[in-house]
Amino acid sequence: MRTFVFKGILGLALLSGLGTVAAAAATPTPEPFPADQQARTMEEVTDRVIKAENQMNNDIRKYSPLVETYIQNLRPDTELGYVPAGDKYFLGKADFGKGVNLVSLSDTDGKGRKVLGGVGNFFSFAMQYLPDGFLQMIFIDTNGFDKQHYHFDYVKREFLGEVRCLVFDVTPLPKAGKGRFLGRIWVEDQDYHIVRFNGGYGGAGKTTYYFHFDSWRTNLQPGVWLPSFVYSEEKELHYAMTKKLDFRAQTRLWGYNIGKAAQEQELSKILVETPVNDDTKTANDLTPIQAQRSWDREAENNVSDRLQRLGLMSPKGEVDKALEIIVNNLEVTNNLDIQPEIQCRVMMTTTLESYTLGHTIVLSRGLIDVVPDEASLAMIIAHEMGHVVLGHRMDSNFAFFDQLLIDDKDSFRHFGFARTPEEETAANAKAAEMLKKSPYKDQLANVTLFLTALDARQKQVPNLISAHLGNRVPNVGDLKSGTVPDTKANPQIIAALPIGGRVKLDPWFDNLALLKSKPVGLVAEREKMPFEVTPFMPYLTRFNPADTSKPVNASATDGKPPESANASPDGAAKP
Repeated sequence: MRTFVFKGILGLALLSGLGTVAAAAATPTPEPFPADQQARTMEEVTDRVIKAENQMNNDIRKYSPLVETYIQNLRPDTELGYVPAGDKYFLGKADFGKGVNLVSLSDTDGKGRKVLGGVGNFFSFAMQYLPDGFLQMIFIDTNGFDKQHYHFDYVKREFLGEVRCLVFDVTPLPKAGKGRFLGRIWVEDQDYHIVRFNGGYGGAGKTTYYFHFDSWRTNLQPGVWLPSFVYSEEKELHYAMTKKLDFRAQTRLWGYNIGKAAQEQELSKILVETPVNDDTKTANDLTPIQAQRSWDREAENNVSDRLQRLGLMSPKGEVDKALEIIVNNLEVTNNLDIQPEIQCRVMMTTTLESYTLGHTIVLSRGLIDVVPDEASLAMIIAHEMGHVVLGHRMDSNFAFFDQLLIDDKDSFRHFGFARTPEEETAANAKAAEMLKKSPYKDQLANVTLFLTALDARQKQVPNLISAHLGNRVPNVGDLKSGTVPDTKANPQIIAALPIGGRVKLDPWFDNLALLKSKPVGLVAEREKMPFEVTPFMPYLTRFNPADTSKPVNASATDGKPPESANASPDGAAKP
């Protein structure tokens, strides 16, 4: 049975019994097939799909990925269709050892799993989201995914990115019980892993509800497909007789290999000793200023390393380099020589925030996602550079390593890098000064547009703009005095991007990369969707450690199904 993801607090019904992941191990599976033998009939295909899915349910117990769910409640708008009308946010760590459980990282009150809270401020009858329910959407069925409970209808072949898939419609058999999956699955045609499933669970009650969802898995290691993205959406879900709910939600999983990759790489290195130069006669002692700078750098590197090991900060990569190019542009045009040099890092979270760790500028993935252009990104970086230039330091106690030895669940309680209002005001002024001398000085109207759009949406998305460790997006007042461009007059002018508009995430190594998508033509006003949740459509590829390039293309269909007594000559499934 499934975990309900939404329930009335005042209702009498309790959650249904949760089918644990551990139960999957007891599910009967067919005898193993020879690894080099392709399935020849649809019967063999479905047997292999069932075997692979139940094996995944068993194997995932080895992992404890981070899980982030962001929900936007919606309201109808005459011009834009639907717009945000409140939001909820949850960040936690999955524990599959004893079922589908989450340990909260974002619940600073320490009250457990129900951190998404009630949405009674949007509705008169208090309702509550359950984070575990959204995590449950990474599983089709952990309590009997087999031919005794399901009927499989072959539909077609279809490419998801580069991965050719067999597509089936899956329906529960009569008397299979509540909480069974009803929908469509996509199965890659080599090892028959399910890589996408779309639909919902059946059997909701009067005060408890299942949501529709679209769940994706990615090939993270050879032969390993693990849950990565879940999109959920409901329109006009009626409850309490006269109330209805509209929402969209994104769930991301990452950190499957937290801390292991770097350790394994270090252990596998063969160190070759080289002749050591004797420099004892040269002057290597540090002056007090140099010693203080070195001590501060050690503190910021300690924090960065700890956040990376927790899965909250990505390893250094191409996104960091792109940010450091902007830093260099600002330094050169303002004749700045900052020592130690500024470095940039990226938090993995969706919430919009930025902060400094000494001379390290940190931006969240979600913030980079939504900025529409380089000038707007430069504004945020210039603000954080203002803190550096003005000498706003971090707590150097983090140079003592015992300050970093904390439980994962205490991360957001232990760390905090927000600045005082006075420091923020001074950094704003310094940022305005630097931008007016920078290569972005003629694009400040775009910055005004972004900040204006953010101001307009801040009441509707308070959790999106609530920072975990630093400050909310800076509001550089001097830059908002210009004329705001008319986005309706020019369809190509975009104030802000939807969530997920710039950065793609590798759930295994936590690497981040900039999206390389094809240009979009004319965009209608309701398609711009600033700061909004949108569906996931990842470009699937098979794991290849030697291939780092990821082409971007749409899916296509072709090919014929395997031979099957249940398939008609035109490829449609027979009843």
